[in-house]
Amino acid sequence: MGKDSVVDNSYDIRKLIHDQVNLPSPPAIAVRILKTVQDEESSLQDLEKIIAADPALTGKMLRIANSAFYSLPCEVTNVGRALSILGTNVIKNIALSFVIAGNLRGEPELYFNFDYFWKRSVTAAVAAELVMALLREKDEDIFVIALLMDIGVLTMYLTKGQEYVDTLRESRDAGRQLIFTEQKKYRFDHQQLGTVLLESWGIPSTITEPLRYHHEPLKAPEKYRRAAMTLHVANLLSVVYSDTLTARDVKLLEEKMEEYFNIPIDRTRELLDDVAQKSVDILKIFELDPGEMKPYSLMLQEANDELGKLNLSYEQLVLELKQSKEKAERFAGELQKANSHLEQLAFRDGLTHLYNHRYFQETLDREILRAGSEALDLSILIFDIDYFKKVNDTYGHPAGDLVLINLAETFLRALRPTDIIARYGGEEFAVILPETNLAGMKVFAERLRRSAAALETVVQEQLIQVTISCGGAHLRPGESFSKQDLIDTADRGLYRSKHSGRNRLTILPVEPLSRDQQVA
Repeated sequence: MGKDSVVDNSYDIRKLIHDQVNLPSPPAIAVRILKTVQDEESSLQDLEKIIAADPALTGKMLRIANSAFYSLPCEVTNVGRALSILGTNVIKNIALSFVIAGNLRGEPELYFNFDYFWKRSVTAAVAAELVMALLREKDEDIFVIALLMDIGVLTMYLTKGQEYVDTLRESRDAGRQLIFTEQKKYRFDHQQLGTVLLESWGIPSTITEPLRYHHEPLKAPEKYRRAAMTLHVANLLSVVYSDTLTARDVKLLEEKMEEYFNIPIDRTRELLDDVAQKSVDILKIFELDPGEMKPYSLMLQEANDELGKLNLSYEQLVLELKQSKEKAERFAGELQKANSHLEQLAFRDGLTHLYNHRYFQETLDREILRAGSEALDLSILIFDIDYFKKVNDTYGHPAGDLVLINLAETFLRALRPTDIIARYGGEEFAVILPETNLAGMKVFAERLRRSAAALETVVQEQLIQVTISCGGAHLRPGESFSKQDLIDTADRGLYRSKHSGRNRLTILPVEPLSRDQQVA
């Protein structure tokens, strides 16, 4: 095989890398975090202890959890709370991001600036999260994947020093993409090296595989292609804010956003501004100087002003017209978002942010009609918190509110995308389970009951635990009962559970109540 050949076999690539590169060891705390997350017998408390043992890491974790990046409804004051709100995977990835970025740092050198490298990487990570949000998709790994996607470049520099600096210069001077220069010189590239390094550290494939293809996303397996495309445009977004801005960089970004995700230019321009605004705070948490990171629209405005000074009236008019058009479109988009937010407020409970009683009633009407027309199963559950008055009387209403908030978050994690949960009133909740038979309803209700019983709320060093009592009603395909019949049946099941000892589920057959029963 000639020297210029690119090796495709994964085993051969790993051998080439191990023959040429002395892979650095992972930070010790990163290893502990990964082992804890992967150990099925480990608990959230085990992960919390590892992170909490490092005060500096804990401080950064809480700062990012409370930043505008996540926009949480209430302040997070400890790692355990962050875990319960953001989830194990998100917290694991944030912790790994800080640990790895903190360990692989050095003094700025003639051609390789560590702070510049991590500034590019953090900006790309923020950009990747914002791209996912724009697409209304969820990938809990995307921040850490984007942060680490060029870790192969850093590893090559740490291992080969000046030789790799020459490679970087050669690629820049030839105007050639770096991976092609690397493949010609080493027969592997920094994408492949980064993948092998992170695999050797025990990083899961959900992170390493998209990273392997971030410069060539269309070559990625279907399973990882969407994430690889997100990394590709995130890298382009970071280029805009890390290198000398050129029209070519922005044009390429706009083309790729449209090609990959069918995102129009005006939305990409909004994304550009959002990346700058969000990155500044996150860079500071990573102890990196954001410098003069200005939103793209501001850069256009400054260019506009410069043209005005040169009396280039025609060009100025064109630029001002373009900027005004973008501003009007952005304002229209913000107005649409505001209207959408107001609509959400009409259907959301102010405390728990679950759907409210009104939304539950309207949605149940629709689901009953759909179940009848399509001959589908439909189940509902109504449940409330046992002895909740005692919680309020003993610990105070703010503590009771916190219990409600924590339970709401716990219940949301148990839902399928099609399920609807609402705060029915006070400490009472209701769930609509479309296309769910009797057995499925029992399994789901038991999961809710167990998760509620396992939840611990700490208020002023006092541990509060509660249970729930539940009633269920099931509408079989072909059956015809009113909404009120279903609700009344589930409600009677709830009270049967209360009188039978609480902390249990009771399912009764649906049957219309007589007028006397309704009055009673």
